[in-house]
Amino acid sequence: MIFMLLISAITFFITLIIMMISTVLAKKTIMDREKNSPYECGFDPKGSGRIPFSLRFFLIAVIFLIFDVEITLLLPIASTLNFSNLFAWFFTSLMFLFILLFGLYYEWSQGALDWS
Repeated sequence: MIFMLLISAITFFITLIIMMISTVLAKKTIMDREKNSPYECGFDPKGSGRIPFSLRFFLIAVIFLIFDVEITLLLPIASTLNFSNLFAWFFTSLMFLFILLFGLYYEWSQGALDWS
């Protein structure tokens, strides 16, 4: 037990020393405006080097992923029809679809699906 503890401590300290040496050696201390700016054939860049990201597109993508996962949850419902009670299967399927449609209606009414 003590041997395993000793090996673990030695391994920990060796990795700690290696990490500290690598952070000291890898530091770049010279920060130049020209080196940090995007390259445009030697000219100063006219605009930002980053492309603006549309939050509307991100919201549509997240909504798509949520509904895509819910569709994958809907697929096994059809295969469980033969193995379950018809009333329980119908009620569960109807409630799940109702929740999906309610979520879709809510997103639509909040304007999350309008692209303009």
